[in-house]
Amino acid sequence: MKILLLGQHGQVSRELQLLLSQSHELIVLGREQLDLSDTMRLREAVRHLRPELIINAAAHTAVDAAESEPEAAFAINAIAPGVLAEEAAVLDVPLIHYSTDYVFDGSKTTAYEEDDAPNPLGVYGHSKLAGEQAITAVGGKHLVLRTSWVYSLHGRNFLLTMQRLLQEREQLSVVADQIGAPTWAGSIAAATGQLIERWQTAQTAAWGVYHFTARGETSWFGFTKAIAAQLLAQGKPVAQLTAIATRDYPTPAQRPLNSRLDCTRLERDWGVRLPDWHDGLLQCLSSPR
Repeated sequence: MKILLLGQHGQVSRELQLLLSQSHELIVLGREQLDLSDTMRLREAVRHLRPELIINAAAHTAVDAAESEPEAAFAINAIAPGVLAEEAAVLDVPLIHYSTDYVFDGSKTTAYEEDDAPNPLGVYGHSKLAGEQAITAVGGKHLVLRTSWVYSLHGRNFLLTMQRLLQEREQLSVVADQIGAPTWAGSIAAATGQLIERWQTAQTAAWGVYHFTARGETSWFGFTKAIAAQLLAQGKPVAQLTAIATRDYPTPAQRPLNSRLDCTRLERDWGVRLPDWHDGLLQCLSSPR
C-alpha cells in the first residue's frame, strides 16, 4: 500500500517509519520537503502522489512557544489537517491524525472520554482542537487519535531531559500534581500499525475520534522516579527527587492537571490497546537507538 506520512523527524514519525517501511511503500515528507503552512503545495503534493492512506504525524508541538506564535501553531495544527482531510475525502482514502490530551482543561476528576466537552487552556490545545474539528467537519474516513505525554529515545522529550538532569544534579524538583499516562512513541506506532491492519483486512472501520494512550497513570514525579530506578539499576548515581506543585513551576502555557484519557472505546471498536506505561518505558529503554 502507498502511504503518505507527513512529518519526518518527530518522535512518532520516526517510529512509524521503522515499522511501516517494512511492508508498505512509504513516502515521507518533512518540513525540508514540504511546508505544511503552504496549503496550495500541500494539496498539490497529495494530488500528485495519490496515496492509499495519509498519516499526519507532523505538528507544532512547542507548547510554551505556541503562546507567542499562535499563527504558526494554527497553520500546522489546525489548517493543514483540514486540508489533508479534504484531499483524503477526494481520493476516498483514510486519514490518520494524532491529537492531544491538551484539548481538555483537566478539571474533570476522572478519566476523560471522547464525548467529554473539550476546553483547552492554551494556544497549543486550541490549535489541536481546531485541527480535530476541521477533520470531523469534512467527514470521510478518518481516525483522530488523542495521545499524551509522548516520549522516545530521540528528539527533545521528558525522558531524555530527566535522564540528563538526574545524572547532572544532586537535587531535582518535579511536578507531582499533573496526572496522565506517559506514552512511548513506539507503542503509538505499533498500535497504529494494528489499526491499519484491521482496516485493510476489513475487520473494522469505525472512523472517528479515539483516545490513544498507554494504560495506567502517574505524575511527572512518578514518571521521573521510574526513570531514576532504571538508571540506578545500571549503577548510575541519580539526583535526590523532590515533589512540587504546578504552581511552583510556572510556565508560559497552562497545563491540565488531569490528562487521563479513557481508551475503552478504542479497545471496544478496534480491538487495540496500548501497553501499560511501565511496560512501555522498559520497551523503550531496551529498543535500539
